[in-house]
Amino acid sequence: MGIRKHVTLHRLKEMHASGERIAMLTCYDATFAHVLDRAGVDVLLVGDSLGTVLEGRATTIPVSMNAMVYHTRCVARGNRSAWIIADMPFGSYQAGADLAVQNAVRLMRAGAHMIKLEGGGWTAPIVRTLVDRGIPVCAHLGFTPQSVNALGGYRVQGRNEPAARALNEQTAELVAAGAAMLVLEMVPAKVARELTQATSIPVIGIGAGVGCSGQVLVLHDMLGLTRTEPPRFVRNFLGTGEGIESAVSRYVADVKEGRFPDDALHGF
Repeated sequence: MGIRKHVTLHRLKEMHASGERIAMLTCYDATFAHVLDRAGVDVLLVGDSLGTVLEGRATTIPVSMNAMVYHTRCVARGNRSAWIIADMPFGSYQAGADLAVQNAVRLMRAGAHMIKLEGGGWTAPIVRTLVDRGIPVCAHLGFTPQSVNALGGYRVQGRNEPAARALNEQTAELVAAGAAMLVLEMVPAKVARELTQATSIPVIGIGAGVGCSGQVLVLHDMLGLTRTEPPRFVRNFLGTGEGIESAVSRYVADVKEGRFPDDALHGF
């Protein structure tokens, strides 16, 4: 693959507007950042999923700010052209906008181009404060892993009409506050498709059907490198044994062409 231009937020918005799908994967180190960038991944997400994938924890809740800064710095060193989003870990923004700004600045200085935080409603003022200070924000709705205890486990969100309406209302609030992207996790495909069509920002799905602006998976899940049974919406792209870069390239191609995910296997 030849050298590609840098993926920018403007470019991602153009992709959403034109219907060109966005391919995102989690990434935690410099070597994989290099491989994923070469394979054409548009967005690298330094996810707090590193807590479960790398640290062997049961949830993402124990992940520290220092860990997120360290892994963001590693990914930035290995990347050349992909857009980098870094998760704000649990406890790094719940106390309010001032703390959120301090921690977001740390991630941006480590090499992130954008930060991601979970939840709607109470997060809108925090998003507005961050955006006003020049920090791009990706919101995260649907199933939010940092709230797993409050949600009663890993449950699909937005199943009924009131819940779907709440998702749309929260999305509108976050967009009005300045959020420039949205991750939508574990919601029915129909709900995700309609929300994506109704909003002006890119919507990246995970377990949310093929109707989103793009898709994200945990890197280790899509390579079949799991300690437990992966979610049913995950596909093992390394199954043919052609090598990791080929697997990532196949993932990018399937996202771009709408062959992944398969709504028939969505199950929601």
